[in-house]
Amino acid sequence: MKIKKAVLPVAGLGTRFLPATKAIPKEMLTIVDRPTIQYIVEEVVASGIREIVFITAAGKSAIENHFDYSFELETFLAQKGKLDLLREVRGISRLIDLVSVRQKEPLGLGHAVKASEPVVGNQPFAVLLGDDLVDSDVPCAYQMLKIFDEYEESIVAVQRVPQEETHQYGIVEAVEVAPGLHKVEKLIEKPKRGVTKSNLAIIGRYVLRPEIYSCLSRTLPGIGGEIQLTDALNILCKERTIYAYEFQGKRFDAGDKLGYLKATVEYALAHPEVGSSFKKYLQNLIKQIEG
Repeated sequence: MKIKKAVLPVAGLGTRFLPATKAIPKEMLTIVDRPTIQYIVEEVVASGIREIVFITAAGKSAIENHFDYSFELETFLAQKGKLDLLREVRGISRLIDLVSVRQKEPLGLGHAVKASEPVVGNQPFAVLLGDDLVDSDVPCAYQMLKIFDEYEESIVAVQRVPQEETHQYGIVEAVEVAPGLHKVEKLIEKPKRGVTKSNLAIIGRYVLRPEIYSCLSRTLPGIGGEIQLTDALNILCKERTIYAYEFQGKRFDAGDKLGYLKATVEYALAHPEVGSSFKKYLQNLIKQIEG
C-alpha cells in the first residue's frame, strides 16, 4: 500500500507564542528564512509525497497563500532581475498539490485528523505536526514510510525523554521487536507521574492505516476535553498491531519558545549563506559572556 497523502493539522491558535500569533499563524513564524510549516512540507516532499491536506481554521489563510502562486511577486522579481529569489518563490508554489479542510471547532488533534477522512478516504496516510521539526540526513517521514512498506501497520514516531518530562507527552508502553522498533502494548496521553515506567514519548510524526477513522469515531473526549489522537490509537492497538519507531535525527519542539530558539540557532548555523558568520558571532558572544 503506497502512501500518497499527508495530513498536516495547522488549526491551532498558537497561544504559547502570543502576542506574536495574534494575527500571524504560528506555522508562519520563521526559522532563519522560511516559515516552520515549509520545513514540514519539504520533509513530506522529500519523502515522496506530494498530496497534502491542511486541516485549517479561521485566520490561517496565510499558510495556503504561502504555497500558492503569486503573480504580483513573481512579476516584480522578474522585472528586477532577482532570478534566484524568483526560482525559490516559484519552487514553493510547485512543491505540492494542496487541499484545505476547515476544522470548525478546536476539539483536539484527534478531531483534526478525523476531519481529513472525506479527502483521504480508505487509504493509509501520514500525519505531520508543524510544531515538531526533525533535522536528519534521511527525512523522518521517509524513515517511517520504509517501515510501513515492510509491516503495513500504523507507526508512531517516538523518542526517549527524561522520566520527569513524560507527563508532557503521549507515552508508549511497548516491547522492542527490532533495533529501534517497538510493538505497542498501550498508549497513554500525558500520564501523571508514576503511572508508567516507559519514557518513549510520541512526537509529531505518524503513519496511519484508515482504520484510525473508525477509532476516532469511538473516542470520547479526554485530556482537556478534547478528542485525543493518542486515545484513538489506544483503541486501534487493541484491534491491530501498532509500531513505535525511534527515528534517526534531532527533534526540535518549535511550538515552545525555548525549542523554537534552539531550532533557530541550529538551523542558522547550518545555513549556507549565514552559517559561518553566525557561528563567529556566537563565538564572540560567548567570549563576552564568559569574560
